Amino acid sequence: MTLTAERRMGAPRLTPEVVPGVHRLEHASTNCYLLADGDAWTLVDAAFPNTWGALIKAAHELDLRMRDLQGIVLTHGHFDHVGFAERAVEELGVPVFVHPGDRRLAAHPYRYQREHTPFVYPFLYPRSLGPVAGMLRAGALNVKGVEEVSDLPESGTVELPGRPEVVFTPGHTFGHCGLLLRDRETLLSGDAIVTLDPYKGIPGAQIIAGAATADSDQALASLNVIAATGARVLLPGHGEPWRDGAEAAVASARAIGRS
Repeated sequence: MTLTAERRMGAPRLTPEVVPGVHRLEHASTNCYLLADGDAWTLVDAAFPNTWGALIKAAHELDLRMRDLQGIVLTHGHFDHVGFAERAVEELGVPVFVHPGDRRLAAHPYRYQREHTPFVYPFLYPRSLGPVAGMLRAGALNVKGVEEVSDLPESGTVELPGRPEVVFTPGHTFGHCGLLLRDRETLLSGDAIVTLDPYKGIPGAQIIAGAATADSDQALASLNVIAATGARVLLPGHGEPWRDGAEAAVASARAIGRS
């Protein structure tokens, strides 16, 4: 069965062309995005160790070659986004980019600042059990940090396929960045705003719970930056694409608030 046909809970799933030239690979409630420009391509975020095989399969389905992967851009350094990045460095020699504020976190992806302990959330939000179980099966406890990284700027265009523009959105982590595809009115928002919080299992445009967020006040303030992009589509790190515009997503996130 192809990744595009797979629907089993937690299994990798490929959605080609969520917007032109952008393909979504979802695994265990976590998204990676492949930005294609002819034969060359960029990967945004690296999910989990067990996502590696799914990425190879997805690239094959999309007629992309692994040797044409030009770079991996991490929106931030949490374990569920660093995933297989070190393996890509070792096997392909591909460069990995992250904001300097998350360089240390990318190397040590479990040593992150948060406002609340995550261990109470399954009791408070039983719907989180499905996403959390899927993450564990995907290798969430076995992520190797990546130390050989290049710095993302706080703004400007990244010279990689897709030519994403960096949008600095700290709060979830202190070096968190989104990526704007201006010509497609699309923002890859990472975890600055998501449509599924895996710590609560609740859908809707929102910031992620304090179980994994360093500073919710700063995360809420970064919503102003997201709104200012004027993006028509948001592609989050967790959850389905949001197609009702950045301002509506921000309004939803502010209404839900911190948790």
